[in-house]
Amino acid sequence: MAMTKSQLIAIAEGLFDGWNRQDVEAVVARYTDDLVYVDPNTRGAVEGADAMRRYLGKLFGRWEMHWSLRELFPLADADGAAALWHASFRKPGGGQAVEADGMDLVLLDGDRVKRNEVYFDRAVLAPLVG
Repeated sequence: MAMTKSQLIAIAEGLFDGWNRQDVEAVVARYTDDLVYVDPNTRGAVEGADAMRRYLGKLFGRWEMHWSLRELFPLADADGAAALWHASFRKPGGGQAVEADGMDLVLLDGDRVKRNEVYFDRAVLAPLVG
């Protein structure tokens, strides 16, 4: 039976909670052991829980991020959703922040994410990395 929109929103909010707290283990627990994750900062796919753990450890050391869900669109033929979000990024320790809007394609296995593709214009980060 397909998940309801409210169930999908609850999964998204739980996932964002772990990301916002930058809690590697809480985030990894929301994914399947054989996950596939891609975002504009990865060089190819991050595959599996151990690789995700290593990626998040590096990512969370380089960025302070906050994510909020804007809209969620359930997929018709699979358990998952397209989620529109808003985020802020800053280097650790404060200073200038930049904001971005983007979208995730998320496929689920039960209530855990098995595939997560993140899309946003990475150019918005340029003021913080230049």
